[in-house]
Amino acid sequence: MAAAKAAGCPNHLAVDVFDIKAWVEYVVEWATEDPYGLPITLILALTALFLASAVLSWKLAKVIEPRKKDQKKKQNHQENIAKTK
Repeated sequence: MAAAKAAGCPNHLAVDVFDIKAWVEYVVEWATEDPYGLPITLILALTALFLASAVLSWKLAKVIEPRKKDQKKKQNHQENIAKTK
C-alpha cells in the first residue's frame, strides 16, 4: 500500500487486494457516494455472466445431443440383436 501511495495513486486505488476490510469499506463508500452506480454495475456484470452461461450451456447441449442419439441408437441395435437370438 505504501508503494502505491509513493507511486502517486489516489487513496481509493491504493487498497490492498487481499485486505477484505478495506475492500468492503471502499464498496460501502462507493455505494454511499453513488447509490445508483453500484446496482447498475452489478446488473451489467451479472447480465454479462448470465449471457456467457447461456451461450456455454447451449454449446454443451449441442455437443451432448448427438452423443445421446448415438447411444440410444446403439442400445436399440443391441436390443434388436438380443431379440433375434
